[in-house]
Parts: sequence; structure tokens; C-alpha cells
Amino acid sequence: MKGSIRERSPGHWAIILDQRDAATGQRKRKWHSFAGTKRQAQVECARLISELKGGNYLEPSKTTVAQFLDRWIDDIKARVSPRTHERYEEIAKKNIVPLIGGTVLSALRPAAISAAYTKALAEGRRDGSGGLSPRTVHHMHRILKQALSQAVRWEILSRNPADAVDPPKVEKKPMLTYGLPETVDVIEAMKGTDMFVPALLAVLCGMRRGEIAALRWRNVDLVAGQISVAESAEQTKAGVRYKVPKSGAGRTLALSGTVVDELKAHRVRQGEGLLKLGEKLTDASFVCAQADGSALKPRAITQAWVKLISGSEVIRRRFHDLRHAHATHLLQSGVHPKVASERLGHSNIGITLDLYSHVIPGMQEDAASRVDDAFKLAKSGRKNPIG
Repeated sequence: MKGSIRERSPGHWAIILDQRDAATGQRKRKWHSFAGTKRQAQVECARLISELKGGNYLEPSKTTVAQFLDRWIDDIKARVSPRTHERYEEIAKKNIVPLIGGTVLSALRPAAISAAYTKALAEGRRDGSGGLSPRTVHHMHRILKQALSQAVRWEILSRNPADAVDPPKVEKKPMLTYGLPETVDVIEAMKGTDMFVPALLAVLCGMRRGEIAALRWRNVDLVAGQISVAESAEQTKAGVRYKVPKSGAGRTLALSGTVVDELKAHRVRQGEGLLKLGEKLTDASFVCAQADGSALKPRAITQAWVKLISGSEVIRRRFHDLRHAHATHLLQSGVHPKVASERLGHSNIGITLDLYSHVIPGMQEDAASRVDDAFKLAKSGRKNPIG
């Protein structure tokens, strides 16, 4: 078994693999196209010969990266949520395909992927206004790597070229949120608006936007002072669907007296408003709804928040930052991280500690002090080996 290379045009090579059929003894040739230097073509030729001898060789295919990604996007549809599927499809078709979509899948190399990321960072925006953020390119890498891993499992590729590529480093941005005095300002600014209750549930209960949009009165026990977070609203191009919360399980939240009182008043106002329209408030009604009682879309909450916060003197933050504010207030007040984690609906306490350890007062100092106390205790209990 041997191989050779032949230059077709500057920088483009034909790799020819010669072998004989074990049964007939007839000579067979396999052709591969390759773009690069002569040395790179020789290395690729040697690699293909090694795969052929090791039984890992895959016949060359004309399938392009774009064609494969279309197939992969269709395949994963049943295994991910509709919103995740939309996001994968959007990044694949609008960010990855314009850069390497025309490349034959079997000819895709780490160098081409790395060059694509560099180009995306410099000029990847579709409106031509500059490059994509490192975070977006990082998402591109994660999706491409996942797709190419499937190509390996389907035996379309013998190896994943994205494994040899490092995505750009994503700088962790400092978490911006509201302090207690600013939280009071937010609540006061929202009073009398449709955003008052959603903001209250986010900043005093730590509920997510989708959980607020899905909350029904049957999940609220104003006597016991509890909310059962059982569903979350997910908005997609096809509409809104209701699913289990992000962690995969529901949770029960204890309500403060302030939240209970405000929810009681809100229920009365909501019931009166529906009666004027000839409707009746029931346990199936949404807590945060439109004037006619119909469901409030998650994006509508964000849009209303942006509009109201822009017209007020309150510091501008994202609606999701109200949830961060709740977590920060809990931990700064000395609430155990495990309790905070359960209240926030994190799947494990590690997520909470990773996100908010910087706001837990005295954590580093307490750790150092505990180690020092243990050392002194152990030292005092030992005899002097010299004396």
C-alpha cells in the first residue's frame, strides 16, 4: 500500500492512495482533494495511509459542512427543547455556514476552523458593523464541536477536527445587580404599573421570567404564604409552550408578608378588572396576565420592563438582574447557600456558590480562621517530641 500527491493548482493537491483488492488482486485507487502546502499534503497522505492500514479509513464524501449541519439540525430536533433547537439552527446557519459551509466535510481541518473563528471575531456581524463577541464565537465552537462529534459517531468522519481548536477566551463580566436601597427604588418605581407584580416576584422571590409568566393562582397559597413553582413558559417562533422549570423539577417558595399582602391586593384588582369584561378569575388564571386574563408572553415582560426602566430614574439593569439581586440579598444577609440554592431553583449548590461566592461576607476570612483554629487545636494536643 502506498500513496502519492499531485499538484493540481497552486496550493491545491490530489492525494492518491494505491492498494490492491485482497480477493481479486486488482489495483484500486482512492483520490482525495487537499488544500495547503506541499508538506501539509504529504502529512495528510501519510495519515490517510495509516487509517487505511488500521481499518479506520472512510471513503471521501462530497457532503459539505452546510449540508451536514442541515442534517444534524433536523436530527437533534427531538432531543432538545424547541428554544434550544432554534438557537442551534440560528448559530449554525447564520454564523457557521457563511464561514465554512462550502467546505467539503471530510476536508475540514482544524486550521480552517481556527481561521473562521478569527474572521468571526473581526468581521462576523451580519450587518457588517464589526466582529462577533468572544461569547458568541464560543457558542459557535460548542455547537460545531457537538455536530462534528455526531459525524464521527455516524462514521462520516474518522475524527473531530474541532477537538484540536481552542475557542476564544470569554472574559467573565462582573455581575451587575441592585443593592437593597436600589431595590426599594425599583419596587417604588414599578408601583401602579403592570410590571409591579412581576418585578416583586423576581426581586423578592428569585423567580425567573418564564416562571413568572407561567404562574397560575392555583400555585399560590396566600394562607400558608407559599408559591409552588411548577411550570415555566418558553417562547419560540411557534408560540409559547409550558414546561418544567430549568432545573427539571419544581420548588416551593416561602413568601414574605410584603409579597403576600401585595398578591392579595393584586388578586382583588385582577378579579374586578375581569368582571368588567364579563370574565371570572379562577385558580387556572395566570397571576401575571394581560387585561383580558390571557397569558403574558415572556418577551412581553422584558419589553415592558425596558420601557418602564428607561423612563424612570432607577439604574438600568436587565429584568433577570432582579433575580440576581434576590440571591445577593439572601447571601449578604447570612442565609445559608443551600437555602439560597433551593430558593433560586439551581440544580445543585455548586452553581450558587460559583455565581455568588464573591458576595458571601467573610467566606475567605472564615475559611482561613477555621483552618488556623484546627491547626492550633491539633498542636496543643501533641507532646513536644524533643522534650
